[in-house]
Amino acid sequence: VSRQLKEEIRRGFARLEDPLAGLLAMLESSSDWKGKGHSLGYCITKELQLWIKEHPAVSQSGTKLKKLQARVLGLLSQCPANLLDPLISIYQLHTADRNYLLEHVSHLYLQGNYKEAAILSIKLKLQPDQDVEKMCTPLLLQDKANLVEDYVGEYPELQSKLLQTLDTWCDPSFNIKDITRPYQGMSRYQPEKFNRRVLSKLVFRLLERFSVDPALCPNVINQRHLRTLNYLFYKRFVEKTMTEENWADHIQSTVGENRWLQGHLVQSLLRHCGTRGAARWAQCFRVPPEMLPRAVAEELQKLHIQDRVKEVTKADSSEDSKKKDYYQLPIPRENIHFLQTWEETLQCWEKVLQPGQVVGMDMEWKPSFGMVGKPRVALLQLALKDEVFLLDLPRLLEQTEAEGKREKLPHFIQRLYSDAAITKLGYGMSGDLSSLAVTCSALKDTEKQMQSVVDLLAVDKQVDGLSPEHSHEERGVRQPEKGLSLLVQHVLGKPLDKTEQLSNWEKRPLREEQILYAASDAYCLLEIYERLCKDPESFGQGSDLTESLVGKQSKKPRAKKQLNKQEAPSPSAQECQGPKTEPSCPRAPISPQEFSVVCDNMLQGLGRYLRCLGVDVRLLDNQDDHRKAAEIARQEGRVILTSGLPYQTLRSQVAEGRCFSVNCSEKAKEQALQVLKHFNVQVSLSDIFSRCQ
Repeated sequence: VSRQLKEEIRRGFARLEDPLAGLLAMLESSSDWKGKGHSLGYCITKELQLWIKEHPAVSQSGTKLKKLQARVLGLLSQCPANLLDPLISIYQLHTADRNYLLEHVSHLYLQGNYKEAAILSIKLKLQPDQDVEKMCTPLLLQDKANLVEDYVGEYPELQSKLLQTLDTWCDPSFNIKDITRPYQGMSRYQPEKFNRRVLSKLVFRLLERFSVDPALCPNVINQRHLRTLNYLFYKRFVEKTMTEENWADHIQSTVGENRWLQGHLVQSLLRHCGTRGAARWAQCFRVPPEMLPRAVAEELQKLHIQDRVKEVTKADSSEDSKKKDYYQLPIPRENIHFLQTWEETLQCWEKVLQPGQVVGMDMEWKPSFGMVGKPRVALLQLALKDEVFLLDLPRLLEQTEAEGKREKLPHFIQRLYSDAAITKLGYGMSGDLSSLAVTCSALKDTEKQMQSVVDLLAVDKQVDGLSPEHSHEERGVRQPEKGLSLLVQHVLGKPLDKTEQLSNWEKRPLREEQILYAASDAYCLLEIYERLCKDPESFGQGSDLTESLVGKQSKKPRAKKQLNKQEAPSPSAQECQGPKTEPSCPRAPISPQEFSVVCDNMLQGLGRYLRCLGVDVRLLDNQDDHRKAAEIARQEGRVILTSGLPYQTLRSQVAEGRCFSVNCSEKAKEQALQVLKHFNVQVSLSDIFSRCQ
């Protein structure tokens, strides 16, 4: 607002006998203020709010104020959000008769203005005197869950009531139509957004946001545990990617003393393991015979107490022979150390914190299976050339805290990450570091301070599918490798055995299989790094791999470090056009409509972002071979957007300048800016969302 206009508005107030009544008369007789943005009506209202603070004598009281309050309440339901607070302040609505305000909100509600009624209730803090179920139900049916969160945001008692209501609706025996029926003629009615799945997600979001005890929502928690149970059966008996011991650990921690879940467990065991298997687990959980199917109850009578649960789902005897198909640790078992005391850990730090040291790092935590809360690190793995240290992080943190020296362990971890003389290797380190920050708040800034960190996830993004010598036929029924396992297979020849990946890492003692898995996950990083440094070109890397892997820290550290020249600071034109000869002429500007691309399958986020800007985009599916991009590019005259190793292959299959390498460690927005700048694509306002339905 210009200074001249502000002065004119203030002179106008000074001339009025009753500025408050004058503002209302203006608002009632015009409609420009009803739109979004800073209208003239909004500017005048804001100036009056400031002017009253400087001239408190202008404020009204008594009967005159009540009349003004009655008039302003009629306007509030039509107000844009930015006018509500100034009007409530000017007309002192917080001092108005509470019953009168509640009656007004109730009138709005009965007219079907549910959103306006809720917003006004929040602004005037009326929620404690309202029925939370009645106020929130229509909002949920209009897909306004965020407004529901704000409505109960400051009132723990209302949060609990709302959660209990939502949990009741999630009971499988509850008929949701009983809730939706009265609102069927409502505007913006979205019944498809009102189902147990959506409501269950909302419950978990609210439990986490408001730190409410999950025990308040037994139906939702039981249903989530049941989904976990079904998932565990799928992993063990269909996909066959989970060991028996690992599976048994999770079954025990998921089912626990819950009789309802025990009943579902027995039914699933009957399908997969027969009556004997079901009976053994019924024995383990001490399920009362009257809860069991007759055949299981009869089998239970025959079992001996001392029989071990372990025999339930006897694994295929060929499992052990399959071990040789996986990556094997090249160091003896006695060189893997499980550390639970500070004295042991000090000896570890003496070896790890040596200048020039290369350390493979990984972390493990108990899978949450969608339950409330963020994962806390249960195990920190540090691999050196000749030995691996497994740090029992919860035990060590507990011990140092008991001694009044809680900063000791975080200090050493911080020192390791920030020491430029020590090379740290990881895979997807961003996730590890966020879990580390949840586990120990003193480590929340680790990512900003780290130096000489190499995230091998970027190499994984460059792996061009499976090596030919590891075909699906060779691997039989095993699931296709992915993530770190795929990278290990590509570089070292055999994949990782991931059957312990979803272990209960908080349970002590760890099983031998867990210890070997944890050690392998960290140690394989050392071998990958060594192999890549010795022979980078055979893996499509630049010859100066070592320098680019552990380059100088950028001013803004990233969790996923750049790996080679292709992914270092910003790809220049010659990366896409072969060896540089002379500086190329600047490209002529083009519009997004004239620019058509095909995005490789590791760049789907970039593709969607460019499409929002009006670019003609085709996306490869996850299962598509990278080479399909060249085929599409040639047939449809598109530019290929790719990254890493596939770039080397695809560049040779299309015309010069028709293949561009994108930095995979950047977010989609930064990648899009990079592409638009390189191809001189000029985006106008009309291009944005022009291709979106």
